[in-house]
Amino acid sequence: MTTLVGIAREKGVACYIGDGANRWPAVHRSDAARLVRLGLEKAPAGSLLHAIAEEGVPTRQIAEAIGHALDLPVASISAENAPAHFGWIGGFFGRDIPASSTRTQEILGWTPTGPTLLDDLNTGAYSHA
Repeated sequence: MTTLVGIAREKGVACYIGDGANRWPAVHRSDAARLVRLGLEKAPAGSLLHAIAEEGVPTRQIAEAIGHALDLPVASISAENAPAHFGWIGGFFGRDIPASSTRTQEILGWTPTGPTLLDDLNTGAYSHA
C-alpha cells in the first residue's frame, strides 16, 4: 500500500487498471503478526498458512480510498499504460488474486480482527508514508 500511495502522490492521481474489478487479498499487520506467532507455536511442520482477512478487495476501491485519503482524483488506466504509471508493482496491481485463509483459521484457531484495508486507507493510515 505504501508503494501505491507514493505513486498516487507522485503522479497526482490514484489509478486502478481497467475496470478495477480485479481483487487483492488483505490483512492488517496486527492480525498478520498474531498469525506468525500462532504459526510458530501451533502449526504442524510443513504447514502452508495464509495471512488473509479479506479475500479480495477490488482495486478500484483501493484506488478510491487512496484518492480520498490524499484528496486526489481517481482514474482508470489501461493495462498497456500500467507499467509506465505504476512501475514494477503494476504487474501485480492488475492481477485478480483472491485468496482464502479458511484452512489457516481452522488449523490455528486464528480469526482476523483488525481494521479492513479500506478503513485503514480511508483514515489515512498510509497517507503519511
